[in-house]
Amino acid sequence: MALANGRLTDNVINISAGSTSDVVTVASDKNVYVKSIIAHNVSTATTARGHVYYVPNGDSVADTTRLFDVSINPQETVYIEPIYPIVLTTTGDKISIGSTDADLNVFIVGDKEA
Repeated sequence: MALANGRLTDNVINISAGSTSDVVTVASDKNVYVKSIIAHNVSTATTARGHVYYVPNGDSVADTTRLFDVSINPQETVYIEPIYPIVLTTTGDKISIGSTDADLNVFIVGDKEA
């Protein structure tokens, strides 16, 4: 199994306040290994809550699929690094990120099967 190492998002992704976006999705049953998530609160005055969801294929973003709920102070950057990578294995499995009260910029690093 060959792995393509590096970033799982092509660019920094902006998550608007009060919304949730899919940021990584498995294609063609190729395993994806999420090693770290970098999130930056772009607001100069408002604290945001960042939510990270593991959403299995056919499921939806919900409290039951939330892995992390992180408070991010204005202009603060947080680094979420699970002790073991989050492994997505089935076509359609995805990582979604949500934000409350302020925009977040996010970037995801990991590996995927080539």
